Amino acid sequence: MADYEDVMNAEKVDTMKATDRKCPQCGATMDFDPSTGGLYCAYCGYREEIKAENTVGETVAEELDFESAEFTGNCDWGVAQKTVTCKSCGAVSVYDALEVANECPYCGSNQVMEANDVKTLAPNGVVLFKVTAKQAGERFTNWLKGKWFAPKAAKLSARAESFKGIYLPYWTFDANTHTEYSLEYGIDHTVGSGDKKRTVTDWHRTSGTHEEFIDDQLVAGTGDQNVNMLRQVEPFDTKDNRSYKPEYLAGFLAERYSIGLKDAWEKGKEFIRNRLKNNIESKERSSHHADHVRNFNGSTTFSNITYKYLMLPVWLSCFTYKGKTYQFIVNGQSGKVGGKYPISPWRVAFAVLIGLLILILLYNLSN
Repeated sequence: MADYEDVMNAEKVDTMKATDRKCPQCGATMDFDPSTGGLYCAYCGYREEIKAENTVGETVAEELDFESAEFTGNCDWGVAQKTVTCKSCGAVSVYDALEVANECPYCGSNQVMEANDVKTLAPNGVVLFKVTAKQAGERFTNWLKGKWFAPKAAKLSARAESFKGIYLPYWTFDANTHTEYSLEYGIDHTVGSGDKKRTVTDWHRTSGTHEEFIDDQLVAGTGDQNVNMLRQVEPFDTKDNRSYKPEYLAGFLAERYSIGLKDAWEKGKEFIRNRLKNNIESKERSSHHADHVRNFNGSTTFSNITYKYLMLPVWLSCFTYKGKTYQFIVNGQSGKVGGKYPISPWRVAFAVLIGLLILILLYNLSN
């Protein structure tokens, strides 16, 4: 099975379409509008529906066979693209070739370098923006207001700077799994009485097999600069996707993958094994009415593995408080907000003091 780097070097599939995003009324470039799901011209207000490719309507991204991935080297995004690398933070983004790229969307650095001849695998699906930039700003304001440790002055004065809509690369994996396992489960019971009363756990050994279908295990293909914040705004509903069309990315950036297909699957297997372990332990605990489980040992085989390469939507922005910049992220599908914010040391100290007083009160009441 070829790695993603091998797939990238495959010959470009000849499916280029003549995609014209120019407004038919004024000639300006139209962007995708999350509020309508169509194209919109900000200059004259013209709107245009994105036409379905068949009479049934919009289709979702196709599941691709993992074992034959070397035959799917489609580097055709439907429009001419250029790759832009930030020399400061290392982020790599994909732009429409006609767009001006003079600032990194992640760190704000203007030390960016363009390359027009880099082949980048096109996604086979897109989870569309549903939250507009205005709505993202409103979500940010409410999010910051709800942070108890944030200074009051920050909540009143913080204003999000201009939002950047970015599609981030994700892999999803489907697979049938078969796990052979063994573990110990423990059942508590009380022995003795009075001051000598104590809890004893009886441990029992068990083993078995577990079959489970894994559907859309997500693995981020994005760089390290996004991972921590992304965890704060997940999950994404990957079932609500559309087959890729260049019109969906109109007006937005798209980050180039930094984790290839093969490496993503290795990460995916790790996530799946942890998930299976939790499910098996929960099943055994329930079936034996056990209080504890320990010493899990399992071996999992995977079959019928398929994958999708999806682009998922986020809004990036930042705000400044007392000369320091705080970056945050908004899930472009759900509106969930994550990121960094200023902490008031006085509020933290007050919370610690209240906590200590409560502990002292509880101690005195118990004695």
